[in-house]
Amino acid sequence: MSLQHWSDEERPREKLLNRGAAALSEAELLAVLLRTGTGGRTALDTARTLLSEFRSLRAMLTAEREVICAVRGLGAAKYATLQAALELSRRHHAELMRRGPALSNPRATREFLRAQLRDRDHEVFCCLFLDNRHRVLCFEEVFRGTIDGASVHPRDVVKLALARNAAGVILAHNHPSGIAEPSQADELITCRLRDALALVDIRVLDHVVVGDGSCVSFAERGLI
Repeated sequence: MSLQHWSDEERPREKLLNRGAAALSEAELLAVLLRTGTGGRTALDTARTLLSEFRSLRAMLTAEREVICAVRGLGAAKYATLQAALELSRRHHAELMRRGPALSNPRATREFLRAQLRDRDHEVFCCLFLDNRHRVLCFEEVFRGTIDGASVHPRDVVKLALARNAAGVILAHNHPSGIAEPSQADELITCRLRDALALVDIRVLDHVVVGDGSCVSFAERGLI
């Protein structure tokens, strides 16, 4: 039976309109994005298949394009829709950070950084630039690739911080291995950046290393 023959309470889009998005299951939310099924299967059937095959929403959304498109009923258009939804979620979170109150809650900062960095398949070094009340001015990706003494240039971070009129900086990078434990290179570049920024009266408040399910804060460990 096609979705059009279901009652409004059973049809994902109508259920969302009547009861709100929070009332829908993950499969129902995916069905709203997919819009249509194929080969006698509804969009909800396809959504359930996706979640079953990938075993989690996160694994499905971060899978390679070729893997997603190989699933029956999907293709480049539906893959693009899913990726657009994921990126909108990230940007919504980033906008809330920029317009929200001062970063007085370390947990909120870690959650934001985890959402931005944990699913990257390559190492990324970023900065959260803050004003003198610890409000977010902007979040920027500064370097890509393995973090070591040669790849992260303090002068470039200092130039960016001055251009943003920042009073403070939170450094962050991810470990694609999923293990958040800082390396000796991480500790070395943190010290170099802290000392370089201190020369222009900009304080490094923290350096957060993002793993798969956890983050490590240099400030909480007393390393800054």
